[in-house]
Amino acid sequence: MFARALRSILAAAVLLFPVTSYAKDTVKLVFIGPLTGGNSSNGLGGRNSTELAVKVRNADAKARYRYELVALDDECKPNIGVQVATKAATDRSIVAGITHYCSTVAMATVDVYHKFGLPVVVWGAVLPDVTYAQNYREIHRINGTMINQNETAAKFMVAQGYRRWAIIHDTTDYGKGHNKYFSQYLTRNGGQILGTFGVTADQQDFSAELTKIKDLGPDVIYFGGTTPLGVRIRTQMDKLGVKAVFQGTSGIVSDAYVDGLGKQAEGTVAFREGAPLERLPGGRRFMEQYAAQKYNDPPEAYGPFAYAAANLVMDAIERVGPDRRKVRSALNATKDHQSIVGTVTFDDHRQNAVPLITKLVVQDGKWIVWEDSDFATGKRKLVSR
Repeated sequence: MFARALRSILAAAVLLFPVTSYAKDTVKLVFIGPLTGGNSSNGLGGRNSTELAVKVRNADAKARYRYELVALDDECKPNIGVQVATKAATDRSIVAGITHYCSTVAMATVDVYHKFGLPVVVWGAVLPDVTYAQNYREIHRINGTMINQNETAAKFMVAQGYRRWAIIHDTTDYGKGHNKYFSQYLTRNGGQILGTFGVTADQQDFSAELTKIKDLGPDVIYFGGTTPLGVRIRTQMDKLGVKAVFQGTSGIVSDAYVDGLGKQAEGTVAFREGAPLERLPGGRRFMEQYAAQKYNDPPEAYGPFAYAAANLVMDAIERVGPDRRKVRSALNATKDHQSIVGTVTFDDHRQNAVPLITKLVVQDGKWIVWEDSDFATGKRKLVSR
């Protein structure tokens, strides 16, 4: 009798106070970058960093949602990029994206994201037109552009006493953009351009270009392109006896560049937006967490930007819910957001202002900050003529 009464009381209690489910709704995000091909080291570093951000968020008991990451390979090819961007944008279960290392791919895909209303945050592409060529409210970029990068590069190299340059750039929008901005700032600061050479991204033999450059006798060869092409050009410089400082863009700031060249990489100079990760709030913690995951690939130069982009997206979703339009509006309004790459504030074209540029040089088999190097103190020289 008592047992029957107790069961009745419990049943009534369940009706009045139903058991609350603590299972979190799953929200899908997409990462897109070059996971295969010559730029895969950067893409894998970006994917791993994005995945790390998702894992950290899912371990946070305070998070409203559980996040699932879909990773797609754009191969650093515009046509493939459009295919995978369309796949992601038409999948309504995907709420937002962390997209693109290669500028040519980022440029090719902006129309797709705009058409289907998928808000994305670019994590690596630096061509200004990605954000500034149109006014698509779906497109945001957390890293800086090649404008600040090349202005700093030109001023710094001229200040080191160099005066004569030869320029080699790939003929993609990325390479042509770097050539445009570096040439502009170099001449403005008193540097002289002896010759400019456009090469295709898949070109293998540079003997014709390098022979002409050798005859011109520049102090510096400026290279506007990415790691695979840079490795081939730098290797052939030595074979042809071209003695000049090799100066690159952020496109060669990767472990793959150093690994591909070995000792030939020594003294290469390059410039990248943002402060060194270890000097930023949360940077060391990111490095520790990344190492703990035992990824096969390093985060590379832009991995921290991918991590920051993923957190920016998830923070927006936590505030407004997993609705594309609401997330887009929340991202548009980003101001003074604190991240591991510094404060993020989007301008009227959703471009983050990253005024600080880090000067880097390869010393003893790794990229280090110029100011910390033996080259800065004069103990070593960039090149012997």
